[in-house]
Amino acid sequence: MPPTLASVVRNTSLHLTVLAGADHLERPVRWVHTSELDDPTPFLEGGELLLTTGIKLGTSSKSLQAYVHRLADAGVVGLGLGVGLSHTEVPQPLVDAAAQRGLPLLRVPEPTPFIAISKAVSAALAAEQYEAVTTSFEAQEELTRAALGQNGTAAVVRRLAARLGGWAALYDSSGALSVVAPDWAARRAARLAAEVDRLRRRPAPASAALQGRAPGFDTADEDFVVVQSLGADRRARGFLAVGTEDRITPTERYVLNAAVALLTLTLERSRELRHAEERMGAALLRLVLAGQVPTARQVASGLFGGLPEGTIRVLVAGAAPGGEKEAGEAPVHDLTELAERAEQAGGRAGEKLLVAREPAGKDGKEGLVHPERLVLLAADGGAVHRACLGAVEEHEGLALGVSAPAPVEEAGGAYAQAERALAVALRGGRRSVGHEEVGAGSLLPLLGEEAVAAFAEGLLRPLREHDRTARGDLVASLRAWLSRHGQWDAAAADLGVHRHTLRYRMRRVEELLGRSLDDTDVRMELWLALRSGEE
Repeated sequence: MPPTLASVVRNTSLHLTVLAGADHLERPVRWVHTSELDDPTPFLEGGELLLTTGIKLGTSSKSLQAYVHRLADAGVVGLGLGVGLSHTEVPQPLVDAAAQRGLPLLRVPEPTPFIAISKAVSAALAAEQYEAVTTSFEAQEELTRAALGQNGTAAVVRRLAARLGGWAALYDSSGALSVVAPDWAARRAARLAAEVDRLRRRPAPASAALQGRAPGFDTADEDFVVVQSLGADRRARGFLAVGTEDRITPTERYVLNAAVALLTLTLERSRELRHAEERMGAALLRLVLAGQVPTARQVASGLFGGLPEGTIRVLVAGAAPGGEKEAGEAPVHDLTELAERAEQAGGRAGEKLLVAREPAGKDGKEGLVHPERLVLLAADGGAVHRACLGAVEEHEGLALGVSAPAPVEEAGGAYAQAERALAVALRGGRRSVGHEEVGAGSLLPLLGEEAVAAFAEGLLRPLREHDRTARGDLVASLRAWLSRHGQWDAAAADLGVHRHTLRYRMRRVEELLGRSLDDTDVRMELWLALRSGEE
């Protein structure tokens, strides 16, 4: 802690006497400054103990009161008046003004030189800095040993909480709470979810400081809280939060910074290990999709504890319409976050998972170029499956295709289903589509809305232009006739007209469109165009 006015006054070698402001002696002293100016404030920064002999102060109450107000407004923590030169004693109006403003006023006896006070404060400041450096080195060594031990991240969080005399919590990149110390602080850490989510949206490193009932921080504990993102390449790999009863001191800030650096290094190192595991997992997934399940299962048993068991689903994620950065380029950030969310969900639930990045390339026999995609093989209806569905709903840049449930031996077919479902999602501007939706219900939701609307508008334009200028509702007549599968009497009854009138209208439709209604393809296209206006 920096020296305070109280510690300066307690120095018996200085023989200082407190004349006013005794209730404010716990203010920290950042420096000692001597000045005989009537207004020394342009040369002050705040936090100073100002010493003066009062040569230019005068004796009027008004001038002395103005002098005190200037000092207090400038952040001066205390005023020391040396007696025996221009003033035999401290003027009473100065004492009254200091007491009124709450500014500590010290009487400095003639035998005490101002330089002695400066030396005493300087020595205390140097001792504080030395203590801060020593403590930070000790803390760094302690935290480093913890980081190198078993379950290093959790150990660092526990040691940090003990060092600060408060609590500490570590969150993963998705904002989920992973470690908290002590255990009783779990509820306090959980209340920071909104603040952590805000930091997730900012480039790392970033931080936020909160106190008690600050906006968005609902707690009655009145903790001083600091939340810090952890990451070295502008992407947060995790988040660290600490809570203390008082604002953290400069020494505690050194300790916190050391913990942030160690946790960042640990998470970055873990990321490299994860990348190696991802490459092995991707190779295993390719083996499974190629039908070489026995080989993949044998390899996976030694590396990942085996393949996902029971019924699985294959999920394929890619860039949603408008989500590409450039033509053919996927939103890599979103795909990376989706992979991390899936792995974290699998880790918390104890589910096995295979993930692979699929580079941009041609899409099957059609030769269409697709952007980079993410392929996942996970348990049907499990935590990974749910996490992926939730993630694509949060990110406008992603779409997801999901296969039907299948045994792992049929993963190749499930992959093809997921690809087709993703294609449907992309064409229809949807966040996710399951294979079950591809073959069920109406065809229209599976098609791109803009393309269908343009097709319908172009095909039906001659009929609509006719209806605006001539007698006979050709569009409604065509809809009724098609809905009755070409049955004249039933369609005419629906319209409330004679069947000969309906026959005349259908001949007029053929003339305007230049197409025969006897052609099944023409009927199908017209029905599709009519239905698109109803969706």
